[in-house]
Amino acid sequence: MISSSEYTQELLRRCRRREALNAFITLDPDALLARAREADRRRDGEPGPLYGVPLAVKDNIDVAGQVTTGGTPALRDHVVNRDAETWRRLRVAGALLLGKTNMHELAFGVTGNNRAFGPTLNPWAADRTAGGSSSGTAAAVAARLAPAGLGTDTGGSVRIPAAHCATAGLRPSRGRYGQHGVLLLSRTRDTVGVIARSVVDIALLDSVIAPSPGHAGRTAPALPWPGVRLGVPRRPFWRDLDPATAAVAERRLDDLSRAGAVLVEADLPDQVMEQVPEAGMAIAEYEARRELPYYLAQTPPSPTYDELVDQIADPDVHAPLGGAANTPPSAYQTACRSAVPLFEATLTDYVRAHRLDALVYPTCPVAAQPVGHDETVRLNGRDAPTFATYIRNTDLASVIGWPALALPAGLGDDGLPVGLELCGPPHSDRRLLRLGTACEGLWEWPSAPD
Repeated sequence: MISSSEYTQELLRRCRRREALNAFITLDPDALLARAREADRRRDGEPGPLYGVPLAVKDNIDVAGQVTTGGTPALRDHVVNRDAETWRRLRVAGALLLGKTNMHELAFGVTGNNRAFGPTLNPWAADRTAGGSSSGTAAAVAARLAPAGLGTDTGGSVRIPAAHCATAGLRPSRGRYGQHGVLLLSRTRDTVGVIARSVVDIALLDSVIAPSPGHAGRTAPALPWPGVRLGVPRRPFWRDLDPATAAVAERRLDDLSRAGAVLVEADLPDQVMEQVPEAGMAIAEYEARRELPYYLAQTPPSPTYDELVDQIADPDVHAPLGGAANTPPSAYQTACRSAVPLFEATLTDYVRAHRLDALVYPTCPVAAQPVGHDETVRLNGRDAPTFATYIRNTDLASVIGWPALALPAGLGDDGLPVGLELCGPPHSDRRLLRLGTACEGLWEWPSAPD
C-alpha cells in the first residue's frame, strides 16, 4: 500500500515536469505535502473512501482559505472563507486539495485559452487547446498530474475538455450536486461535474458527492450489454462531423452492436433542435448578469460587478457580460417557459417511444484545434464558429438538465482524442455510469499521453 505522502510527492513531481501545460492557477506543494503527512499520521479507525487522495478543483469552486479567481483578473487575490458543498463532501471523505485549476475566464468559453492566466495546453499536443471551460482539471487528469477532479458545466464545460484530453467526464442531473459556493454563470444550467481517468473513479466520487442508499463510497458495476437500447440520433448529432471524429465514433458503434447493445437509429426533429442554441444562450446570458453579482456579494471582500467586468481580459467574455448585448426579460421568459419544456417533452417522448436507456453521439464534431483559434475552427474544409461548433452536441443536455457522460472513444488518424457521449433521462446518473463502466471494458481507452 502506498502512503498519501508518497503518492502526493509523485504527483507533485509530475506537476513540475509538466508545468508547461499550465493546468493550475494555484498550487502549494509545501502545504499539500504537510496535509498528506498529517493524513498518514492520523490514519486510524475507518478512514473515508478518499482518505489522503489529492484532487484537482476548478478555480470557480470555493475551497476555504484558498483563492477563487474564476480565471479573471479582478479576483486574482480573492480568498474565500467557505467550502463549496461539493468540495466539503469530498473533504469529509478524506480528500486533499491538490490545487486550483486553470479555466476559461469566468467559465464563459470552450477553449481554455485564458488571456489573464495563460492558456491550458493539451497534454496530447502542446499546440492544441485542452477544451473549456474546465480545461485545467481535464489536462491535469489526462497528464496524470491528478487522479480526478472537479469542473463545472454550463453548456459542455466538463464534457468538451474531457473529450479533447481523453478523460471521462460527468455532467450530473440538474440538482444532483449542490451549487453552494460556486461562482455560477447560470443557476438554471450550471452544475459541478467530475473528471477522472475512468468511469469507475467518477462513480466513486459521485457516490460521495450525492450519496444514496447502497451507493455511498461505491463504484458502479458494469451493465451487461444484451438488452441495452441506445438511441443514435443521426440528426442532429451525427451530421457534419470531421472525418477523423466520424471514423472513431462509428467504430465504437460497431463495438457496442457486437457486444449486444441494440442501436436504434432515430432522428430528432430539426425544427425543435434548431431552437436549442438561441434558448440556451438567452438563459445563460440573462442569468449570468445576476448570478455573478450575487456571488460577489456572498464572498466579501469582493470587487463590484462593474469592477469585475471592467477587468475582464477576454473580449469574447466581456461582450455578453458587460457589453451592449443584454438579453431582455421577455426572451428569457420565453426560453424558460416555452422552449425548455418543448425540448424536455421532445427528448422524453423520444426515449419512451424507442424504449431507450440512453442516447449516444460524438461529444464534439471535431477534435481540439490549435491554441488561438477562438473565433473559428476548420471543419470539413470551411471556417466554422468555435463556440457554436464545440457546444453543438453538448448543449441540449445542459439546457434540459439531463445527465451526460463523456467517454474517451479513441484517437483519430491525427493522434488527437475523440470523445463519445452517453445522455440519459433525469436521475439516471448511476445507470449511465454503469453503461460507461461497461464501455471501459469494451474498447481500449487511450493511455497516458506521455
